[in-house]
Amino acid sequence: MTIEAAPRVADSTGNWVDSHAPLWTRPYLQLARFDRPIGSWLLLLPCWWSAALAAGVAGDVSQLPWFAALFFVGAFVMRGAGCTWNDITDRDLDDKVERTKSRPIPAGLVTAKQAAVFMVLQCLVGLVVLLQFNGFAIATGIASLIIVAAYPFMKRITYWPQVVLGLAFSWGALMGFAATFARIDPAALLLYAGSIVWVIGYDTIYAHQDAEDDLMVGIKSTALKFGERTHTALAVLYSLAVLLIGGALLMAHAGWPAWIGLAAFAAHLVHQIMRLDIKNSPLCLKLFKSNRDAGLLLTAGLVVDAVLRSL
Repeated sequence: MTIEAAPRVADSTGNWVDSHAPLWTRPYLQLARFDRPIGSWLLLLPCWWSAALAAGVAGDVSQLPWFAALFFVGAFVMRGAGCTWNDITDRDLDDKVERTKSRPIPAGLVTAKQAAVFMVLQCLVGLVVLLQFNGFAIATGIASLIIVAAYPFMKRITYWPQVVLGLAFSWGALMGFAATFARIDPAALLLYAGSIVWVIGYDTIYAHQDAEDDLMVGIKSTALKFGERTHTALAVLYSLAVLLIGGALLMAHAGWPAWIGLAAFAAHLVHQIMRLDIKNSPLCLKLFKSNRDAGLLLTAGLVVDAVLRSL
């Protein structure tokens, strides 16, 4: 199959990769999900939360813009590497699921070997970014790779793969403190725990898009685990996320802007639960993507608080 004849990825239409990227780059950009950047944003947000909260604790925002830029590049590159790894390991499953069978490997646009080389190149860029931090932060970042490597296999053995995804996607909640103080404070651990629960919630919404196909091919998920009880499960998960993040703010002695940010974050999560229809796949995708906005609301509150505490 030629690139010119290749179908667009099913859940990624009308994006810059399909319309403007050189033809030969498109399968690789699709592997890295540059046509679907929402996952990179969701990986980035806990990094920004942690960096802003740590800056507030330190009373110094001088490094915050630099850290924010490094985390931005690192999140997009390492999410791309993680997705490439996921597509390599899932190549025997993706061609059986309607939403994923048009991805580059099952569509025959890229071989597993070519994808592996591309993954290594992305990891090297991520390493360059990581080396800009202190030794403790470098070691902390490298430790996350164990979880990232394990995640694609979890859906084959447990109905809770979203927990492992949460462990990986929330790792940035530790990195801001690691980069700022060369240590991980209790506030960072609570922030990490809150982010994990948030990830489990929003990825459950995402997984409902594939629930029927997953059931047929034997892929497990919290969407199948919760089923019709998803609204109740999300209420519990999102409430716990807000409580844990609130605990992090208390331990970090955060000021009123951070609490306003958390309140806005919580209101957004409530709105998601109220709107959710697990049988409506386009709506599930829309609500999943809206978590970027929820996370940015909290980020804004934390940044304003950090700036005020540094004055």
